[in-house]
Amino acid sequence: MPRRHILVEENLPEPIREGFQTLRESLDIPGDFPQEVLAEAERVAAEGYDRSLGHVDKTQIPFVTIDPPSSMDLDQALHISRTEDGGYLVHYAIADVAAWVRPGGAIDQEARRRGQTYYAPHQRHSLHPPALSEAAASLLADGTPRPAQVWQIRLDEDGEIVDSRVDRALVVSTAKLNYADVQHDIDRGTAPESLMLLKQVGGLRKFIELERGGVSLNLPDQEVEAKEDTWELVYRAPLPDEDWNAQISLMTGFCAARMMVEAGVGLLRTLPPPDDGTIKALRRVAHSLQLPWPRKVDYAGFVQSLDPRRPQDQAMMMACVRLFRGARYTVIEPGLTPDQLVHGALAANYAHVTAPLRRLVDRFAGEVCVALCAGTQVPEWVVEALPTLPEIMNESDRRAKAFERGTTDLVEAMALERRVGERFTGVVVSVDKKRPGQGVISLTEPAVEGPVKGSALELGDEVHVELVSVDLRAGKVRFEAR
Repeated sequence: MPRRHILVEENLPEPIREGFQTLRESLDIPGDFPQEVLAEAERVAAEGYDRSLGHVDKTQIPFVTIDPPSSMDLDQALHISRTEDGGYLVHYAIADVAAWVRPGGAIDQEARRRGQTYYAPHQRHSLHPPALSEAAASLLADGTPRPAQVWQIRLDEDGEIVDSRVDRALVVSTAKLNYADVQHDIDRGTAPESLMLLKQVGGLRKFIELERGGVSLNLPDQEVEAKEDTWELVYRAPLPDEDWNAQISLMTGFCAARMMVEAGVGLLRTLPPPDDGTIKALRRVAHSLQLPWPRKVDYAGFVQSLDPRRPQDQAMMMACVRLFRGARYTVIEPGLTPDQLVHGALAANYAHVTAPLRRLVDRFAGEVCVALCAGTQVPEWVVEALPTLPEIMNESDRRAKAFERGTTDLVEAMALERRVGERFTGVVVSVDKKRPGQGVISLTEPAVEGPVKGSALELGDEVHVELVSVDLRAGKVRFEAR
């Protein structure tokens, strides 16, 4: 499920801080690491990575990372070059977490309990202790060679994948870059060749995605700004280079999935393809938002036309997220049909392998791919864990989505606190089939979602509502249709 980042630059009001704490406790979001986990992380960081794994030297490749400025848990480093036949060669270095984490150790067990990193506007609940995730294992640009799983993906001149493989290697990140600066340099034409090629390759991969019928939603960030004595919601549309960079990650996930499907071993991210009822519901929402969706244009083409800078388009993108449910992790087993192995929104087989510092499953799927490319047996500790990972990840995803939704509710309640009694216009994006007259409404100004009550709510209807209550500590707002 696509996720948006929520940023609050000012000090949070005390009721909101209490609300975050209550939300975290209610969802059992992990807090501080146990002492034995911290101790093991400090020891491993001091002793160094597992040198018996046989990392080759690729420190001559000038990798760079591109992340938000404050990020320290850097999973990926990138380099792109041209090939003699007019195509492209992508090197994508992924932090080799398995070189630091001992199977069955305290860090491993705690990571399996957490599943992933959980994000809130004012703090992060990490998958791994900071001694690893923000220091030893992170691909920081401090001149230190670090272990990585380096994907080498060759593309033809049209951006189609020719071949791919992944090997263990030592790499050096030469620069810690951020999206705004990279976009600025690309726009001016002053970026290094590798980053100028990111624009080309990212654009080609985006076109291929559209032709394939795939959709990847790049949601806007939700920011809260202090305006005199009130709080206002502001949405920051993602920069083009964020989408280009995301296309490199997606492409790597496609390569990993293909390897594992062909070998009959591994773990995929799957999602049932959209059915006619879902598409029909989305068309109704688009109509109410006055967004043109010609009958001859399919879902992928319509989403491609959305502009995340426009409030109506933002509301539409969130409706797409809401109606596309059912993403899961699926172990590759005999007897599964192609439909059971596909990611319906991406219209391809897909695997998570590019964020092992922040997501548990990536460490295991990456190990499968490394073994397949090396022609060796998949490690026993990976094989034993594969059947357990879907339940761990599906549960952590449930918590993460609830945490994100609860966090969004708190932030939106803070912005709406002084607007009780005001009237708004919005679109019904969800109806509760078990409780007639209740649903969810999406407003375009401000761009928020909230529960609504009304006598005859229909999915996709435009309705006029009044904000009748705001509970700041609980992060609850309530609208009533008038």
